[in-house]
Amino acid sequence: MIPMASRELTPVESHTNDSSLLARSGSLKQEHSKNIGLSIFLVAVRTITLKIKEIIVVEGKDDTVAVQRAVQADTIETNGSAINEETIERIKLAKETRGVIILTDPDFPGEKIRKTIAEHVPGCKHAFLPKQSALSKKGKGVGVEYATVEAIRQALEHVYEEAVEWEEEITFNDLLVAGLVGGALAKARRQRLGQLLKIGYTNGKQLHKRLQMFRISKHAFYDALQQVLREEKEND
Repeated sequence: MIPMASRELTPVESHTNDSSLLARSGSLKQEHSKNIGLSIFLVAVRTITLKIKEIIVVEGKDDTVAVQRAVQADTIETNGSAINEETIERIKLAKETRGVIILTDPDFPGEKIRKTIAEHVPGCKHAFLPKQSALSKKGKGVGVEYATVEAIRQALEHVYEEAVEWEEEITFNDLLVAGLVGGALAKARRQRLGQLLKIGYTNGKQLHKRLQMFRISKHAFYDALQQVLREEKEND
């Protein structure tokens, strides 16, 4: 037997191996082409998924930049908490033609803007960023502009439509019994509950109203509350 290192291929062997190599090469090319095609398809699907029909109301230009990094969307900027009549009229028109999603900073001025818009333009949709997802890396400042792409996408995937009229399903007494109003742990519990339900942080009175306004069911409320209590117990 000729040693493998010095063995020469006969014409038949050479032809067979060349064919095998060509077939394998062709198979790899086909597989590579399929992978490229699949990647393009997935990118296309993701792009379509991230296109927002509604106009998103934000506070300023930096917020618009952050939102448009995360999704394809048009925005209206309030330019601060003192919203003028012209901006309100633009939001009204946007709601009538395309719908509106309010995405303001998770702080007092942001909540003031949200409340002002809701009063003048009833029936808007709302998206909320948790405060810890909107903190500046430098530790100073909070806002949509500091949120990551993923945080903004998650907020826009959990949009609530404001009910103009609603029935009280969760009473204020339910909040008292749950320790969400009054007591040393109430603030922390409301904050975590707001994160789990994606409705933002509120004080006790605001929480009661927001639960009704966004039609949070008792089932969803108590599921979230149980998780809050479990986490408290685990952290003791």
